[in-house]
Amino acid sequence: LSSLGQEASHRFALPTSGTGGAAKQENFVLSTSGTDQVKGVMTLQGDALCQADVNLKMPRNNQLLHFAFREDKQWKLQQIQDARNHVNQAIYLLMNRDVNYQFKTGLEVLKLMDAVMLQLSRARNRLTTPATLTLPEIASSGLTKMFTPALPPDILVNFYINLNKLCLTVYQLHILQPSTTKNFKPAGGSVLHNPGAMFEFGSQRYEVSHVHKVECVVPWLNDALVFFTVSLQLCQQLKDKISVFSSYWNYRPY
Repeated sequence: LSSLGQEASHRFALPTSGTGGAAKQENFVLSTSGTDQVKGVMTLQGDALCQADVNLKMPRNNQLLHFAFREDKQWKLQQIQDARNHVNQAIYLLMNRDVNYQFKTGLEVLKLMDAVMLQLSRARNRLTTPATLTLPEIASSGLTKMFTPALPPDILVNFYINLNKLCLTVYQLHILQPSTTKNFKPAGGSVLHNPGAMFEFGSQRYEVSHVHKVECVVPWLNDALVFFTVSLQLCQQLKDKISVFSSYWNYRPY
């Protein structure tokens, strides 16, 4: 179980204190089949997007917009950072005892397995469950300040991890005129907002007119998810075996 956890942790390839080496940079092309409205080339280094290059073709006039990260900026993907922290905590729980330590009771093992499973589940959930954000939260995110040239006021972007994929969502907005705001209904939090979603930011009201989502598979995230799943199954198998023996010893026919 410890070696599985360590294999999962190694997939995140982040430099840790003591090893010194920086994680390697990997380039990913984000696109969707059948449309070229949005294309992106992202450079991922461990838990940081260190470069992003996005081309957006505007549906109204086919104008091509291009924006990229400023050279002095990186965007931390908190989901990757959190997932790795949780798996490292699981490894710590498993390794944090003397080599010759003997477990005294089944209950002691069950408690350890529950604690390890909690950390592994949290690690997996951080990758499988992206944060739900409101449109004003996306608009006020530091991500909007990352680009050069600066993003136009009618464009919002969001990056997130979903399972084994790196995802980029681009929202095109149009300003709602005061005469059309009688049916204004602000949208709540969501991973992906649909056209027609409305929100207020600053003193202005907006509606989402177009949504473009592009993504690509990150192979080592796929590996990590497999290790999480196998580790959780192993923990559950051990718990089941201990439960069988516990019920056997607790059964007193006399």
